[in-house]
Amino acid sequence: MTGDARPTRRAGLRTLAAAAAAVPLLGTAGSSAARHESSAPRRRARRVPPLEVMSFNLRVPAAKDPWPLRRPVMRTLLRRAAPQVIGTQEGQFTQLRNVWADLGPHYDWIGTPGSGNEESTAVYYDVRRLDPVEHDVFRLSDTPTVPGSSTWGGAFPRLVTRVRFRDRLDAGREFHVLNTHLDHRGAYARSRAAALIAERIRGLGPDLPVLLTGDFNAAAHASTAYDTLLACGLVDTWDTARRRGPAYGTFHGYQALRPDGDRIDWILATPGVTVHRSWLDTFAVDGQYPSDHLPLLASLSLG
Repeated sequence: MTGDARPTRRAGLRTLAAAAAAVPLLGTAGSSAARHESSAPRRRARRVPPLEVMSFNLRVPAAKDPWPLRRPVMRTLLRRAAPQVIGTQEGQFTQLRNVWADLGPHYDWIGTPGSGNEESTAVYYDVRRLDPVEHDVFRLSDTPTVPGSSTWGGAFPRLVTRVRFRDRLDAGREFHVLNTHLDHRGAYARSRAAALIAERIRGLGPDLPVLLTGDFNAAAHASTAYDTLLACGLVDTWDTARRRGPAYGTFHGYQALRPDGDRIDWILATPGVTVHRSWLDTFAVDGQYPSDHLPLLASLSLG
């Protein structure tokens, strides 16, 4: 689906109608308008609500923690949180369709894998707020365009889903979202993957904000992959947030939450993004978590 101009599962790209801007006349008409404007009450600029972004490893369906048991908890968590962007990892096709249905009618998604052995790094989005403009997928390997390719000794093929969005509520501002899941087995595979992602982000240019969500299988502040991505100009929204929730290890494995444990799920951003708040959603029902990871969220403004 690389370069596909029809990225949604429902109805293709929705375009944002552009409003024509009125151009003031010059000369005497302009000075008259200026006098009239000075006596009229000024309108306040419309406040753009923050964009809420989530990164969430959904956990593949498994016999020891079956999806039918976890799905109702997942549904409740996602509907309570209702972020405008969700970068997911590990979702299988049926599971992803369940999540789509459970989010409700105001969401769509991008990210079906290109081959049978590829994990989907799907991106869900609120269609009331965001229009996808373009998207592509690249593999984390020496052959990024080859479906299913894995060349760095990783356990599974890994990939990145990139979507360029237009924000309906922010005067059509555009931004990129990249979502990924790095290898859990090898530090070398993770470091090579991070270097490729950094290269691709640099290739996007400086004009639009970039958000990178994912399960990186490496601790923030203590891994080459993390250092590589920050060295390319990204910042960690957890660190730059004006307010933060309690810190836990983001992978809990259905055990007791670990205060100040390793944060292996990250939301990174370009420096111009303002992060109002970052937090981990610890929602569970009778001790049942929806996944073996905690979802990480950030509330932010793009400029």
